Amino acid sequence: MKIPGYNIDLEKAVKIIKENDYERVVLQVPEGLKSHYSKFVEFLEEKTSASIIISADPCFGACDIVSSEFKDLNADFMVQIGHTSIPNIKDFSIPTLFLNAISDIDVSKAIEKAIPSIKEKKIGLVSTAQHIHMLDNAGEILVKNGFEPIVGNGDDRIDSKGQILGCNFSAATSIADKVDAFLFIGSGNFHPLGLILSTKKPVIACDPYTNEVKEKELDDLKDIVLRQRYGAIARSKDAKTFGILVGTKKGQQRIDLAHEIQEKLDSKQKKSYIFTMNHFSPPILEGFRNIDCFVSTACPRIAIDDYMQYKIPILTPVELDILLGLKKWEDYQFDEIRN
Repeated sequence: MKIPGYNIDLEKAVKIIKENDYERVVLQVPEGLKSHYSKFVEFLEEKTSASIIISADPCFGACDIVSSEFKDLNADFMVQIGHTSIPNIKDFSIPTLFLNAISDIDVSKAIEKAIPSIKEKKIGLVSTAQHIHMLDNAGEILVKNGFEPIVGNGDDRIDSKGQILGCNFSAATSIADKVDAFLFIGSGNFHPLGLILSTKKPVIACDPYTNEVKEKELDDLKDIVLRQRYGAIARSKDAKTFGILVGTKKGQQRIDLAHEIQEKLDSKQKKSYIFTMNHFSPPILEGFRNIDCFVSTACPRIAIDDYMQYKIPILTPVELDILLGLKKWEDYQFDEIRN
């Protein structure tokens, strides 16, 4: 099925629904594609006899799966649109199919525009799920211009070679010692920012949608974010009571890490409580009185992207170690969810 800007293989979902006689199907759509929800529903209803239930909860990634509640609704099958699977997450309450939204935009113009900004020889190529199919083309363009492109393999949370997630840059860090810089193909700032912080290498980002090329802007953003993170740690220096946040989304559950954090806080005579949530929001967290600082083990974006929304500082596990004196600021690392 084609929608503006993307191709989505809904026929694959149709085939599985028919083969298994699924009667009640849950459709999960990411925020950027929710305006097309009715087209997806009409396509599935026209080609199958299944009843389609739309999950209205926010969806930001393949980790954003809470299938147990749909099993309670007697759903047979879930279709998540817009992301590739996280391979090491398999034990779903109901069968689940991930259908990537593959961008149909030619990345060549954006890469050609980025060429003059690339000063290094060995270039690590990375992208998000939507453009991962274009990495070979990108590599050919780099070779023609005298560069040596390198594409790395990620850990068991990564579906495709060269793919990065907002919480996992293993496809980049696995080749960081072999490259001089990275070229990121995709939109937004969070992925290239995480790429800089996790690899400590220069990053050039080219956006296929706008043909915009960023390098200095990313360095400036990195400095701003690091100042914010330093400020969050400083604001927490007198904290006595901590809330440890654990996401219930299947791809974000780090309960063992939460208990490790609690042990660290106990050793420093700090009081702590463990909170679980599916979707984090400032009003809900601020309802818990007397918490001086939260530590998030869920999606790294909660602490970094949403920093300004929270009155109470939220730290990542690495930042807590710096606060407690277990690590130095110079050891700062981007929080990742790794296998």
